[in-house]
Amino acid sequence: MKPVKVGVIGIGNMGWHHARVLSLLRDAELVGVADPDAARGALATEQFGCRWFADYNDLIEEVEAVCIAVPTLLHHPVGMACLKAGVHVLIEKPIAANEQEAGELIAAAEQAGRLLQVGHIERFNPAFRELLNVVANEEVVVLEGRRHSPHADRANDVSVVLDLMIHDIDLALELSGAPVVGFAAAGGRSSDGPIDYVTATLNFANGVAASLTASKMSHRKERCLTAHCRDSLVEADFLNRNLRIHRRAHESYSATRGELLYRHDGFIEEVSISPTEPLYAELEHFLQCVRGAAKPAVDGLQASRALRLADLIEQAVEQPQQSLLQLDTPL
Repeated sequence: MKPVKVGVIGIGNMGWHHARVLSLLRDAELVGVADPDAARGALATEQFGCRWFADYNDLIEEVEAVCIAVPTLLHHPVGMACLKAGVHVLIEKPIAANEQEAGELIAAAEQAGRLLQVGHIERFNPAFRELLNVVANEEVVVLEGRRHSPHADRANDVSVVLDLMIHDIDLALELSGAPVVGFAAAGGRSSDGPIDYVTATLNFANGVAASLTASKMSHRKERCLTAHCRDSLVEADFLNRNLRIHRRAHESYSATRGELLYRHDGFIEEVSISPTEPLYAELEHFLQCVRGAAKPAVDGLQASRALRLADLIEQAVEQPQQSLLQLDTPL
C-alpha cells in the first residue's frame, strides 16, 4: 500500500512537530511544508527531506492530505482552500475563530466529500485514554481541569480560552456524555491583549459538573484533569503522562484486646501508561481516517461544539453581568 501524500501548512511550533512526526511515519510521505519564512522552510527541507513551498496553494496541488497549523485567524481561509481543492484536512484546534467559520468549514468538507479532523491532541494522550477506561466503570460526579502555562510568544492572537481551556472543554464534553445546560465563568487579563486567565464551571444535563481553570500567569506548566467519582478519585497528569486512582479502604487492624494498631483509610493505584507520543497517535489516526479505516476522533461538529462553549465563556468574562447563565437550548 502506497503511503499517503501529506503536506504541512505553517511550520511554527506545532507545525514543525507535525512535519517531524510525519517524516517518521511509514504510512505517510511528507511531500512538503508551506510557510512564508524561507529560512524556516530551508531548515525543514534539510531536516525532514521534503520540499518547501512559499505558497500553500502550490503545495495542495501535490498532496492527498494536509495538516494545517497556521494561526487561528487563518484556519478558515486556508482550510476552505484545501477542502475546495479536494484535499483531506487535519486542522489544529480550535477549528476556527468563530462559529460561522466553523460551520462553513464543515459544509465545505461535506460538499467536497473530504475528511475534516480537528487536532484536539489530548484525546490521544495515553493518560486520557486510560482515564476513559477507568471512569467507564465509575460514576463521575465532578471533573476538575487545570491547564497553566507561562506567557509565551506563540498563540497570542487568541485568548487563553481558545488556546488552552478548549482542550479541557473538549475532554469534559467527552467524559460527561451529556449536553451542557448551564455555566459560570470569570477571568480577566494581566495587560492589554487577549484574556489570559479564566475559571469556568459547566453543568451537564446528567448532573455532572466540570470546573476548569486556564491561565498564562504561571511560571510552570500544568496539564491535569481529575475525575471525582462516587467511589474514587482519578487523577490524570497529561504532561508527565501518569494516572493515579485514589480509593477508600475500610479495613482496620487491632490487637486481641481491641486496641487499634493502625487503620488503612485508602490506597492509590498507579496505572501503567503507554509511552506513545500523543501527536504520533493522532497523525496515525488521521492517516487511517484518510484511508477510510477509521472515523475521526474529533470531527468538525464535535470541535464546533467545544468552540461554541469557548465563545460563551469568553463573552461571560468580558460581560460579568452574564457570568452565570442557564442555556435555553442545551449544548
